[in-house]
Amino acid sequence: MNENKTSVRALPPTPQPAGNYVPVREAHGVLYTAGHTSAVQGMLEHRGRVGQDLTVEEGRSAAATAVLNCLASLAAHAGGLDRIEEIVSMTGYVCAGSDFTEHPRVMDGASEVLVSYFGDRGRPVRAAVGVSSLPDGAPVEISLLATIRSA
Repeated sequence: MNENKTSVRALPPTPQPAGNYVPVREAHGVLYTAGHTSAVQGMLEHRGRVGQDLTVEEGRSAAATAVLNCLASLAAHAGGLDRIEEIVSMTGYVCAGSDFTEHPRVMDGASEVLVSYFGDRGRPVRAAVGVSSLPDGAPVEISLLATIRSA
């Protein structure tokens, strides 16, 4: 049963790669996403360092949008989110200053989105890693590992 009170947000348009890579790779029934930021149609929702330029709440919002971008890429690759069996792992990078310690709270913004879509099947193992910079000044970058149902 989904105990999360977060409502399901609509998926954004499928993001296009910003470089020479693919957004999703499938190997042996496992889907790996590239890192996704909170850019929607090429525009970042927020820029800067969480805890310095942005509040934790703004970081959570960026994490939610970034994971929605991951889901949009998964849906495009798999032919819909109904083919996703479960979200196994999430790695989240949070651009923050050296004294920032609330990385898990920021990444909870993404975890809540996953649970709103998949219930307990969307609750991944995860890492929340602090970094000094991310592409284009993004505050958050996320990658997922998911399993896919057989066609």
